Amino acid sequence: MNRSSSPYPHPHPHPQPPGLPSLKGVVFASVVGSVLVLAAAVLFALLPGALSEAADFRAARPCSEVAVAEKGDCLSEWPATVVSTETGRSNKAVTNWVTVDLSPEEPSFRIRMRGDGPVWRELAPGDRVTVFTWRDRVWQLGSGELRQDTTETPDREPTVRLAVGLVLLIVGTVFLRGAGWLHRRRATRATDTPTVQVVVVMAATLLASGVAATAAAATDTVWLVLLVAAAGCATVWAATALLLRGLARRRTA
Repeated sequence: MNRSSSPYPHPHPHPQPPGLPSLKGVVFASVVGSVLVLAAAVLFALLPGALSEAADFRAARPCSEVAVAEKGDCLSEWPATVVSTETGRSNKAVTNWVTVDLSPEEPSFRIRMRGDGPVWRELAPGDRVTVFTWRDRVWQLGSGELRQDTTETPDREPTVRLAVGLVLLIVGTVFLRGAGWLHRRRATRATDTPTVQVVVVMAATLLASGVAATAAAATDTVWLVLLVAAAGCATVWAATALLLRGLARRRTA
């Protein structure tokens, strides 16, 4: 017995119009933006103490130039004698160590040098050196006119971390904003995405990131960095919005 065909047509899924943003694109932009913003938040959470310490170190003066009450934060110098030098290796990383004696009454201690510098290459047991300290940390070792930093030296790493955090925050925000824009285009089934619009947004993102990174490298004052970065981003995005609006009017004219 032959089955009669159904009088109702079988539903067929509507093919996605060419040029319509895909759901994968929306999800990808959302995930990338969220990860970048979260990474920026983690970097910012680790910043305050490190930035304050680096600023204090750069502002420190030799102990001979400050009052006795301020000597805890000044730069001290101590004569010492080299006991031994050694090189350690861990996971292909090479570390150079110097063991010194400050006096016969005090125990010897090791100093981890930064890199393979001029002082490290010249040292031998029995050599007289100068130990430079700040807040009970050896930040530099001197031999004659030569100087070499140790791994305890407060450096520009907090500034780099601040710059990276600002760039991640800006780029992550752009990705999240782009995810919302793609979602709206899917909802309205809009398929026309001018290439110039994407290029302008990318250029604006690079420019805003550059302004923020430059501000972080130019000053240690966090509030000033944030103010300059915010003003730069606001100016860049306002100009971008006006440019995109003008391009849209030209297309529809």
